Amino acid sequence: MDLQSTYHNDMNIITVAETRIDAAAAIRFKDKMRDVTSQGPAHIVLDLSNVTFVDSSGLGAIVAAMKQLSGERRLDLAGLTPDVAKVFRLTRMDTVFVIHDDIIALKARATG
Repeated sequence: MDLQSTYHNDMNIITVAETRIDAAAAIRFKDKMRDVTSQGPAHIVLDLSNVTFVDSSGLGAIVAAMKQLSGERRLDLAGLTPDVAKVFRLTRMDTVFVIHDDIIALKARATG
């Protein structure tokens, strides 16, 4: 699972560089998320702008990544493509996560 982590102000922005988070990738996704979130800023933003497909296993892996964060650490989402946004709406996970339209606007707000 290709996840790219960059720091911007007080955020750890993790970009998923793959198009799918599904059953085949779920375990690798969770393991890699644990690695890239073990240190750094408490505010973590998962950029899903490249992801066009998430199945129930992928959704479970994203929820698991949120639950494995300790203390004051939090996971937000950004850049949901229409199909991925639909999965979050249908499962009501859009009420669990803070979802930002895109990472560029989020960075601009954090800087300004």
